[in-house]
Amino acid sequence: MKGVRLHIKGNWGQFRRPETNNNPLSHDFITKTALIGMIGAVLGKDRQKMRPLFPLLSKDLKYGVQINNEVKKQSWGFTFRSVSNAWEKSPKQMEIIRNPDYTVMICLLDNATDKSEELFTEFVQSCKDGKSCYEPVLGLHNCPAEIEYVETGNFEYISDESFSTKGFVTNKHKPEGMGMYSFRIGFDKVPTFQNDDFWNLPDEYVFVIYPSKEREITVKGEHYIFNNQTKWCLI
Repeated sequence: MKGVRLHIKGNWGQFRRPETNNNPLSHDFITKTALIGMIGAVLGKDRQKMRPLFPLLSKDLKYGVQINNEVKKQSWGFTFRSVSNAWEKSPKQMEIIRNPDYTVMICLLDNATDKSEELFTEFVQSCKDGKSCYEPVLGLHNCPAEIEYVETGNFEYISDESFSTKGFVTNKHKPEGMGMYSFRIGFDKVPTFQNDDFWNLPDEYVFVIYPSKEREITVKGEHYIFNNQTKWCLI
C-alpha cells in the first residue's frame, strides 16, 4: 500500500470535540477528519467540493500520528457577537494546543477508488513542492500549519504480532510491559469518518492510547510496517 510520512507543526492547534460546543475542548492531537480537511485546503477544494470527499477519503485512507512533544493545552477567551444584537457580546473559553508537532503517516488502501488515488498523488506532490492552494490549518483558521514532506514508501500489513511504536495504538491492542513505563500515557477518542453533511459519525470513533515526546510503547496486535523500518497503528 502506498504511503507518505509528513511532519506537521504550528504554534497553535484546536481539534474541537463536538460534544463541547459552548466552551470547546480539543482532542489531544490532529484527527483523521482534520487531516482530510487539510488535504482539501492544500488541493484548493472549497466546502461544497469537500462534501463528497470527506466520506470517500475517510474510507480510502488510514492514518497514524506520532506526537513529537508533550501535549500542552491552555484556555483562550474569544468574544462572539450575538446574531440578534450585534452589540451584545458573549465571551467564550476555548481549549488550545500549544506548539503542536506531529509526525503523520498516511496510507492509501489497495482497494481505494481512482479518485482517492488521484487526490493522494496530487497532495503528496504538493507537499513535495511546498505548495498549497489555501492555507492549511490545525483545526482553526487562526492556527496555520506547516507541512513538511519527509518521504514516500509502502506499508506492509501485519495481522497480529508484538511491535514497538512511537505513535498511537487502539484499545484493541494488548499492552506489553506497561508497568515498566515511567512516562505519561495519553488517552483519547477520535473520529475516523465524516459524512457529506460534515458530521463525524458517533459509531466511527476509535479509542486510542499514545505516548508523547517521541517515547515508545510495546503492544501486540495488527499494525503496518513502513518501508521495512518503522511500525505504526493506522486507523
